[in-house]
Amino acid sequence: YSTDFEVHRNWLAITHNLPLSQWYYEATSEWTLDYPPFFAWFEYALSHVAKYFDPKMLVIENLNYTSHATIFFQRLSVIFTDILFIYAVRECCRCVNGKRAAKDILEKPTFILAVLLLWNFGLLIVDHIHFQYNGFLFGLMLLSVARLCQKRYLEGALLFAILLHFKHIYMYVAPAYGIYLLRSYCFTANNADGSLKWRSFSLLHVTLLGLIVCLVSALSLGPFIVLGQLPQVISRLFPFKRGLCHAYWAPNFWALYNAMDKALTILGLKCNFLDPTKIPKASMTGGLVQEFQHTVLPSVTPLATLICTLISILPSVFCLWFKPQGPRGFLQCLVLCALSSFMFGWHVHEKAILLAILPLSLLSVQRAKDAGIYLILTTTGHFSLFPLLFTPPELPIKILLMLLFTVYSFSSLKSLFRRERPLLTWLETIYLLQLVPLEIFCEIVFPLTPWKRHFPFVPLLLTSVYCALGVTYAWLKLYISVLTERISVRQKAE
Repeated sequence: YSTDFEVHRNWLAITHNLPLSQWYYEATSEWTLDYPPFFAWFEYALSHVAKYFDPKMLVIENLNYTSHATIFFQRLSVIFTDILFIYAVRECCRCVNGKRAAKDILEKPTFILAVLLLWNFGLLIVDHIHFQYNGFLFGLMLLSVARLCQKRYLEGALLFAILLHFKHIYMYVAPAYGIYLLRSYCFTANNADGSLKWRSFSLLHVTLLGLIVCLVSALSLGPFIVLGQLPQVISRLFPFKRGLCHAYWAPNFWALYNAMDKALTILGLKCNFLDPTKIPKASMTGGLVQEFQHTVLPSVTPLATLICTLISILPSVFCLWFKPQGPRGFLQCLVLCALSSFMFGWHVHEKAILLAILPLSLLSVQRAKDAGIYLILTTTGHFSLFPLLFTPPELPIKILLMLLFTVYSFSSLKSLFRRERPLLTWLETIYLLQLVPLEIFCEIVFPLTPWKRHFPFVPLLLTSVYCALGVTYAWLKLYISVLTERISVRQKAE
């Protein structure tokens, strides 16, 4: 079973047995509570149902406790909370322009979008095989997106504020929300050229947004502020000592950076430029969550990743401010913020790629260029999740599910935009096809070689680095597409 079963079992036990003042101090298990307070209360609520399935799962000292009743409850809780995700998908489909000509319902953008979201391969394996509550959380995010697209700004702001206090990873896309709400809700009118009409600024609207943020934050963090425990909560939410990369490198810029450092280290040893006795053994490839130092390239600090992330999201934020282009511009900025944070963030998990893939689904059914980028990102991003399912029985399951979703994605979007240019270039197609021999090598060939004993991290390294190339390419292509689109709109306005 995934370690996340034990993580959430432990959180159920902590919130059920201990007073609020001890939630963020308890450390019997290595899987300490490191989500914001709303998620802790969510676990607390679930624990009062869990006790009817198996009370032993709620004993803090029962480390790594499993039973059929425990696993059944945890699976059932994920399925039940996915109701919110289903409702959010319905609301998002109502925001999509469904006027594109289609022979039958199967070719309508709304139907295709519903399938791409509800049957998303990444979300399916992360939540229902690996085990997490991402569907519930993404439901909150997609519902907030739908409300903003429907111009129900205060509802959208409230939902997103609540989401931030469930899981703080969504801070990555907060700039898109903040700028869009300020631009579209706090400024009530634009000039003829689309620029801001400064006199239309509404102090009332700013005050209402501020009240929402303050009230939600007070409900979440207020008790811990009163107890004087806010620093402890923050230290749990942002554990910088975990290191630059997760045990399995997420396919981002730092995976390429680490690989380059390894390659330069090997080259340096071959050419006698480096002293072998001063090089740490498997510092980045030991499969451990820890801090490490690079050998040749400069070591990366949390501050450096923060600066890189901020610089990478600035162009998308500026585009949203100066040329908002309504909900479409907001979605583009949201995806770029998610991808930029994924590319340069500190200790990014591979599952965070879903933060960009799911909202990009909304854009993919509206324009052929976005559909092509979606196919590249979703194929490489989903393939990068394969190492999460590493047992032999899971191999055919993940391959079959990935194959079904990928075939549907390509066929449905190709049918939707059949009158337009091809969605992928031949080079992009070749890159994606190479994922097949890569999987064969990692899962079948490599385990049979003597290298497995001495270099067990090689399959993960190859998967991470190869997928990082695709994710980086999709990020750059989307950025160029957005910037050229804004320049074109400006030139037409002039």
